[in-house]
Amino acid sequence: MAIAASLLAAGLLLSAPLPAWAVAWQPPWLTLVLAYWCLAQPDRVGITAGFTLGLLQDALTGAPLGQHALALAVVAAAVLAEHQRLRVLPLWQQALLLVPLLLVQQLIVALVTGSSGRPVSAGMLLPAFSGALVWPWLFLTLRDLRRRASR
Repeated sequence: MAIAASLLAAGLLLSAPLPAWAVAWQPPWLTLVLAYWCLAQPDRVGITAGFTLGLLQDALTGAPLGQHALALAVVAAAVLAEHQRLRVLPLWQQALLLVPLLLVQQLIVALVTGSSGRPVSAGMLLPAFSGALVWPWLFLTLRDLRRRASR
């Protein structure tokens, strides 16, 4: 229940209206929540969940079908491959290690966007940095939610 609720909340945050200056800095909420659950519950949340969530994000944002699905599946696979090492790191180190992962995700999205003829800008990479900034807060919030749900 906690997994579904947090993913729903991430989807709502993803579609929340923002001021124009903040749109480029919007953290990749769905990706961050997916990464958390891949770390915390790798036996329940994985590549299939990432792919499915990506398809939902594509439908929600009007992106080419499969664009976010591919990116989120790659993120889920990378987190699952390193989840035992990532779990023991302090939050600030986890956030630093998430930056390249989030950059890869944004690059996949940019490549697909560019190949479909839509404009691509370097600003598409900004969510990777804002995502790393909110990671400690999000991690602690989701950990608390998971612990309360398991009681």
